[in-house]
Amino acid sequence: MSCFGCCEEDDIGKHADGGGHYMMKNSVGNEGHYHSTDAALKSQAVNVQPIAVPSIPGDELKEITDNFSSDSLIGEGSYGRVYYGILKNGRAAAIKKLDASKQPDDEFLAQVSMVSRLKHENFVELLGYCVDGNQRVLVYEFASNGSLHDILHGRKGVKGAQPGPVLSWTQRVKIAVGAAKGLEYLHEKSNPHIIHRDVKSSNVLIFDNDDAKIADFDLSNQAPDMAARLHSTRVLGTFGYHAPEYAMTGQLNSKSDVYSFGVVLLELLTGRKPVDHTLPRGQQSLVTWVISFSQFSLLTYVVYFTSYIL
Repeated sequence: MSCFGCCEEDDIGKHADGGGHYMMKNSVGNEGHYHSTDAALKSQAVNVQPIAVPSIPGDELKEITDNFSSDSLIGEGSYGRVYYGILKNGRAAAIKKLDASKQPDDEFLAQVSMVSRLKHENFVELLGYCVDGNQRVLVYEFASNGSLHDILHGRKGVKGAQPGPVLSWTQRVKIAVGAAKGLEYLHEKSNPHIIHRDVKSSNVLIFDNDDAKIADFDLSNQAPDMAARLHSTRVLGTFGYHAPEYAMTGQLNSKSDVYSFGVVLLELLTGRKPVDHTLPRGQQSLVTWVISFSQFSLLTYVVYFTSYIL
């Protein structure tokens, strides 16, 4: 898992509930044994609303992950490695240790403040955060069934990993609808509106009862400096999911997310990866392969894909 995405340009400067400017408060969260870090207290340069999740001590995170050992490692997402741990309040958590960054603490905490207010049943909840020297950690609710990628293709980054049980059509529809609702929330109902920038099957997490939640958007592109974001040369998103216009302009918007989500739906429908170099030429790109069937009727599509999956 990561971080987070970027606000729409028209929404820069808006706050989560449309109110005025707020400063970071001294303590956060509703669990008595968690308190703000010194870094949060020093955040005077950026006016933000209070962070709505607790600051978790670095020592606690090291303890529950065995000092971020390989035994606790459960994945490697965008911008950092993810570890499993049980918080002191008894809740299972996915603990993302972010890659090194030169981003100032006050800017990072301002972004965490915005993300901490994102609450939706189809969006992965941020449970806490940690700023401990140069180390930054984000703590999320744990997805009991892994990601959609894990189920369709096997655990990402693990050689020889096998896919999970074949999903029924009912399960596929529920997962698709849940993920769509999560993306709709980011695009249209959160305030400010958010562009995810990296929609893919590994960022659709599956919980009990096949509940799907959108996860892992890029926090670093939440920078308040619009010029810095627009002139960034870092490539965003994942190969195979990019909208065509991104290759031409380098700019992303909510429609880019929708295109990427369409690729996820094709994965869910066909069981194929977005790009698979083990397949014959002409079939390696999922989108190109599907477009090649454009002369067929919708019924032919359904019959072919059903027979492929079964």
